[in-house]
Amino acid sequence: MNFYFSAYSTPLLFGFIQGWIYAVLLWIRGWRAERLSDYLLGWVLVALCFNIWIYMLGFGGIEILWKELNFFPRTLSFLLPPLYYFYLRSQFDGMFRLRWSDWPHALPFGLDALYHLIVFGRGSDFVKAWEADVHNPYHVDDLTFLANTGQHMLYLYWSFQLYRHYRTWIGTQYSDTDTLSFRWFRNFLLALALMVTIDFSMTVLDLWLNLSFWQDWWNNLAGVVLIYYVSITGYGQRQPSRPLAFVESAPALPDLVPAEPQKPVSAELAEVYQRLLTLMHTEKPYLDAELSLADLARRMKLNATILSQTINSEGGKNFNDFINAYRIDEFKRAVLLPANAHLSLLGVALDCGFNSKATFNRAFKKLTDQSPGEYVAANR
Repeated sequence: MNFYFSAYSTPLLFGFIQGWIYAVLLWIRGWRAERLSDYLLGWVLVALCFNIWIYMLGFGGIEILWKELNFFPRTLSFLLPPLYYFYLRSQFDGMFRLRWSDWPHALPFGLDALYHLIVFGRGSDFVKAWEADVHNPYHVDDLTFLANTGQHMLYLYWSFQLYRHYRTWIGTQYSDTDTLSFRWFRNFLLALALMVTIDFSMTVLDLWLNLSFWQDWWNNLAGVVLIYYVSITGYGQRQPSRPLAFVESAPALPDLVPAEPQKPVSAELAEVYQRLLTLMHTEKPYLDAELSLADLARRMKLNATILSQTINSEGGKNFNDFINAYRIDEFKRAVLLPANAHLSLLGVALDCGFNSKATFNRAFKKLTDQSPGEYVAANR
């Protein structure tokens, strides 16, 4: 059994190997860090590899899938959508673990695999007869593809909703959101959506124009590009030093009867806010680049929800803007000190609690309507 290297088979082989190498690296890192998200992203890569291996073997001249293993389950296509959905959930919530109630998500994959295993187990003669009399006449492959496309659309919708809620939540919990990058999660979902779109479009073209095996190669080449992107960018995604604890909550329903104002609660929040301002002035917790709402609540011996409500109602800001406002004030003071003249603007910003240039520049512009350089030039 020799693999035939050509302009068609070699790129697919490289993509297949790339995916498996990074899957193993992710599993090793996941085992060392006890991080479920790494395990799941590794399985996402394996599923993407199995999406291209049929054509990889075909162009390589290896026909085992059409001879000895004809009708044996070939892909993890029905398992891919739950894998990337649960990957996102485990990234957003470091405490998330798969439960028995989550296993029904694997039911479509299990049913599809069971169907193929039952037919395959009856022997090659039965497989040929089944394909001729049942599988092909009733367009089972086409129906399976449509079901899988619908499954992708559903899970992509759920995933984008999860991402949107996470992005709203993170600004209320952490003072530096750049290290908890939105870009990778967004681009990861967009890349998957593009993959589904390309796959569906190529299938429609195939049904319309009856494309050859060689013309279908382009669809698989797009799969290789996706494998390289997910493996390299996903593995390099910076992980938070402490596990996130995002829990997606259902949106609250509007009250049928307007609630009466709770003046005592407002008074309590005002008292908490004064305590908070005193703490910010005396202890300067904002200098901690990894400060979170939970950290600050522990310092004040408060419930994090109460503290968040206090900052929102009394301060008129979310947690992220509230902390960054103090950091910017600290920067304005420190950057004009002669003792800091040898430091760059970024160096001073890092000393003031920021831990990335992008976060610093964006926060400064947002809160002062000018860049750090413009402020320094106007005040020195």
